[in-house]
Amino acid sequence: MKDIDLLLQRLDQLLLRAEEIFAPHTPAAELASHIAFRWRKRGNQGFIQPVQHPHTITLEALLNIDEQKHCLDRNTQQFVAGFPANNVLLTGARGTGKSSLVKALLNRYADQGLRLIEVDKQGLIDLPDIVEHIEQRPERFILYCDDLSFEADEPGYKVLKVILDGSIATASDNVLVYATSNRRHLMPEFMHENLETRHIAGEIRPGESTEEKISLSERFGLWLSFYPFDQAQYLNIVRFWLTHHGIDRMSGRARQAALRWALARGSRSGRIAWQFARDWAGQAQLAKSSKT
Repeated sequence: MKDIDLLLQRLDQLLLRAEEIFAPHTPAAELASHIAFRWRKRGNQGFIQPVQHPHTITLEALLNIDEQKHCLDRNTQQFVAGFPANNVLLTGARGTGKSSLVKALLNRYADQGLRLIEVDKQGLIDLPDIVEHIEQRPERFILYCDDLSFEADEPGYKVLKVILDGSIATASDNVLVYATSNRRHLMPEFMHENLETRHIAGEIRPGESTEEKISLSERFGLWLSFYPFDQAQYLNIVRFWLTHHGIDRMSGRARQAALRWALARGSRSGRIAWQFARDWAGQAQLAKSSKT
C-alpha cells in the first residue's frame, strides 16, 4: 500500500512539472501590442490570453449616464497618469451601460498604456498570480470582473477582499479592480438577517451577517450607481442607434415598435434599445435589398 501511495505521489509531481513546462504563457510583446485580455486556466496553470477583437464602443455612444461617465473617466485618467486612484464597483439596473462604460474607457486610454484583463468569478482565486504576472510591467492594468456576485463561502470572495484591501503586501500601483454587479453588496441578502440588528443608545447597528456582506463592497473606493431609464431616455437611445445604422429619422411607426419591443422584454434599457435598433435597421436593409 505504501508503495502505491509513493508511486501516486511521484506521478503527481511529474504531472505538475509537465504542466509547468508546457503551460501556455503570454509573451511580453503581446502584453504591449494588445489592449484586452482574459485570464484562462489549462489544468492547474493559468495564463493571460489576448482578445483579438475587443469591443470598440466609445463614451459618446453611452447616453443618460453622464455623471457616472465623468466619475469613472476621472478615476481612470488619474490611474493612467500614475496618480492615486480607486478600485471601482459599478452597480444597478441591468443594461444601463456598466460594462460598456469600462470598455469605452479602455478604448479611450489604450494608447496611453491602459490594459484590461477580464477575470471571471472562478478565476478570482488566481488574483494574486495575475498581479504577480503584471506588477513589473510599464502598462496600467484594470482587472475587470463583470456581473459579479457571490454565494456564501465562495473562495473567490475572500481572495478579492484581500486583493482590494487587507493583504500584508502592498497592492501593485499599476493594477486596479473594476467590477460590475446587479447587487450593491455583491451577495444575497435575506430577511432573517434583519433579526440580528441591534439597537444601542438609540442607534441601529447591523448584525454580523450584514456587516460581513457590506465589508467587501466597502473595500471599493468608488461606488457608481446606475438606474433604470424612463421612456424618453429609452427612446433617445433608440434614436441614437438608428442613426448609427443609417436611419436618420425615427418615424412614428418605429417609435411605437420600439415601445412594444421594450414592453415585451419588461425593460427600457440601453441594451434593449440597441437590440431593437439592430432589428429595425436589419429589416429595413433586407427590405431595400429585396427590391433591387
